[in-house]
Amino acid sequence: MTGHPGEHPEVVSRLVDVDGVPMAALLAEVPQPRAVVVALHGGATTSRYFDCPGRPALSLLRTGAANGFTVLALDRPGYGGSGGDAEELTSGARRVDLAYAAVDRLLAGRPRGAGVFLLAHSIGAELATRMAADERAADLLGVELAGTGRHHHATAAEIMDRWRNDPSVPRKTAGLHGLLWRPTHLYPAEIAGGGPIAARGPAYEAGVVDRWAPFDFPQLAAEVRIPVHFTLGEHEMVWQSGPAALADIAAMFTAAPRVAVCEQAGAGHNLSIGLTATAYHLKVLSFVEECVVGRENAAAELVDAAQRRSER
Repeated sequence: MTGHPGEHPEVVSRLVDVDGVPMAALLAEVPQPRAVVVALHGGATTSRYFDCPGRPALSLLRTGAANGFTVLALDRPGYGGSGGDAEELTSGARRVDLAYAAVDRLLAGRPRGAGVFLLAHSIGAELATRMAADERAADLLGVELAGTGRHHHATAAEIMDRWRNDPSVPRKTAGLHGLLWRPTHLYPAEIAGGGPIAARGPAYEAGVVDRWAPFDFPQLAAEVRIPVHFTLGEHEMVWQSGPAALADIAAMFTAAPRVAVCEQAGAGHNLSIGLTATAYHLKVLSFVEECVVGRENAAAELVDAAQRRSER
């Protein structure tokens, strides 16, 4: 990647209407992008997660644009400036439709380069995996999933069992929230704990969280037919990490043409806002570039094959 530390492109807010539902986003745009990266945040935050306040070097939006990619970070349905009726948002299919329509409207008239690549963090990976398993994903370059998994870290599992035994106790109070920001020295002091980027989550998400790891993730993963990149932080404390956990994740994507897994050194759960965010973002952007070249090569091969047939 060729970005320069002093280059931090402008990030602007955008809002579109999708059949009466507002959908908000942050956009960092370049005139002739190699591709467009669409980023989906996790729980209890918004698209601001991808533009670390006061730390432009850690921003996915700015790093992507500095390296030739347009980056569009959505407020997921029910978060921030993105709306939706509480009842309709319980439908995974409806959330997928809203996201695809929002991307189309927000990018209307804008160059997309080789195409769109999805990047998602934590429970945002649920929406991204649904999008990647959808028939519309045939046009996608690939998908990056991070900060999620199949099985919870032992500490997180103990906290969640405690919560299930007494659902009246808010999950944040039960201690799970604290695990998202440990170890604290891996984050900028002003960001640790998430206060500057915190947002209230929609009611439907509790059900999404409960179904994700045991049911929806393995089922949807088997239906993904685009390249997959998956990342966990070295110090992840919500999900099991390490080689065995990464191999377990990779094995679920049985229909994907390529699956790459990665452990990000020096990172906790919140990969895109920790002190190693730049290193993480550059790794993912390198994978996006590989997907771009792969699509360009495939197109060139089709042209060559057509020419050979015409010369016979």
